[in-house]
Amino acid sequence: MREASGRLALRAESATASRRFPRLLIGAAVLVLLGGCGREPPAAEPSRPVMTIVLGRTAGDEVLSFSGEVRSRYETPLAFRISGKIAARLVDAGAAVRPGDVLARLDPADTALSVAAADAQLELAAADAQRFRNLRERNFVSQAALDAKEMAYKAARAQADLARNQSAYTVLKAEQAGVIGLISAEVGQVVAAGQTVMRLARADTLEVAIAIPEARMPEVRELGVAEVGLWADETVSYSGMLREVSPVADPVTRTYAARVSIREADSKVLLGMTATVRFVRRNGSQRLVVPLTALFQHDGKPAVWVVRDEQSVVLRPVVVARYREDTALVDDGVEAGERIVVAGVHKLSEGERIRVLTIAPAHQPGASGRTAAGGGREAGGR
Repeated sequence: MREASGRLALRAESATASRRFPRLLIGAAVLVLLGGCGREPPAAEPSRPVMTIVLGRTAGDEVLSFSGEVRSRYETPLAFRISGKIAARLVDAGAAVRPGDVLARLDPADTALSVAAADAQLELAAADAQRFRNLRERNFVSQAALDAKEMAYKAARAQADLARNQSAYTVLKAEQAGVIGLISAEVGQVVAAGQTVMRLARADTLEVAIAIPEARMPEVRELGVAEVGLWADETVSYSGMLREVSPVADPVTRTYAARVSIREADSKVLLGMTATVRFVRRNGSQRLVVPLTALFQHDGKPAVWVVRDEQSVVLRPVVVARYREDTALVDDGVEAGERIVVAGVHKLSEGERIRVLTIAPAHQPGASGRTAAGGGREAGGR
C-alpha cells in the first residue's frame, strides 16, 4: 500500500512540474521582450570637429623675415672726462636733447680749489718773470736765469688753463641732437673718468638690428634690399637696405649681427620698437601654399585631407615643390578653392565624418615664411 501511494504522489508532482515549465518559459520570454523594448538604439558616432582652410593661389615669392629692434646708427656713450661725484642729473631716459644742453654735473668743489691754486702759481710766476726782466735790463742776472723764469711762467700759465678746463669738465653737455637712451649713473654716485653715464642716440639715422642664421647669409647678402614693418603698426611699411653684417658669428647663438637702414623713416618709427625685416625674392609664378600641419605622410609620400561635401574627408596625394619652415608649395594634387584640413590630420581616417568647427583664413603669402633667429615670423624656402 505504501509503495502504491508513493508512486501516485510522484506522478502527481511530475504532472504539476510539467504544467509549470511552459508557464516559466512564457514568463521569461515576456521579460526578455519587455527588457528589449526599454533599450534605445546605439547612438551614431559623433562627427569629429576639424580646422580647415580654403586654398587659393598665391605668388610663389620667397620671403626671408627676421625680427629686430629699431636702433640708431650712432649711439654715443657719454661720460665725464674727470672723476668725481655726480651732483645733478638734468635729463631722464627718452628725453630729446639739442646740442649744448646740459645733461649732468659733478661736484665742482675740488676743481674750484685746483683752479684757485693754479691761478696763484700763475701770479707768482708772472711776478718772478717780470722782476727778472727788469734785472736783466740792468745786467744783474744772466740770460739763462731769465729764461728759466720765463719757462716757469709759461708752465704756470698752462697749468692754470688745464685747471680751468678740468673745472669745465664737471658739466656734461650734449654735443649733438638726439635721444637719451640709457642712464647708468645716478646723483650721488662717484664715477671714474670715462665711465659711461648715459647714451645718446641720434634720431635721424634709424636702422633695425637683426640676427641672421648662418644658413641664410648667402641669400640675405644677395638680396640686400628689404621691407621694414612695425609690429606696433602693421599698416606702415618702409624700404630698407642691408648696411652692415658682422664678419664673425656670435659664439652663443651662432648668428651674424646685421643692421638694416630705414629709408625715409617718419615719426611713427621710435627707438626701441620691434620691427620685422623682410627680404623678398620675387617670383612671377602662382602656386598653392599649404601649412605644414596639413601634410600627412601616406606610404612615404605627402598627402592632404580634402573635405568632401562639408561632411567627410578623403586623403589625396600631393606633389610638393618646396618646403618652407611652416608652409609648403604644392604643384599638383589639389586645386584652388578646395577645403583641406590643417590640424589633427593624424587622427583622421578615410571617409570619416567631420564637422567644420573653426575655419582658418586662407593662407596668405605673407604668412608662409620661415621663422628666423631673433624671433622672426617668416622666411624663405629651403
